[in-house]
Amino acid sequence: MNAPDYAPRGDLRHGEITEKIIGVFFEVYNELGFGFLESVYHKAMLHVLADAGLRAETQVHLPVFFRGHLVGDFFADIFVERAVILELKAADELDPAHNSQLLNYLKASPAEVGMLLNFGPKPRFKRLVFDNERKRSRPKIESA
Repeated sequence: MNAPDYAPRGDLRHGEITEKIIGVFFEVYNELGFGFLESVYHKAMLHVLADAGLRAETQVHLPVFFRGHLVGDFFADIFVERAVILELKAADELDPAHNSQLLNYLKASPAEVGMLLNFGPKPRFKRLVFDNERKRSRPKIESA
């Protein structure tokens, strides 16, 4: 028998948390279905995350600094256990702009794991990782 070509959940960064989040996501989707505004799913997620024993903060401020100066602000939909950023959508499909939005949140915060959760016609989730070592070691681009 061949070994699986995926990492066991225990080997994923914050795997136990993201596994619970996925369960919460499907619990909310199965109960509410498709068609509500994102804000409805947001509030439902907060209730079910709490029921699952997960600490969740909402609209968490993520400041962006450049050379010690505040140059921008993001607000994460939900920050779970100060470890995983959730970006909720209620769109027909996830698109590259949604990925970019979550990636920017990860770059601007100490969080390394983010999840896009789409409450569209078909429930979809995507897990993104941008580790802190990568944040520190971005290549410097020299001017010509």
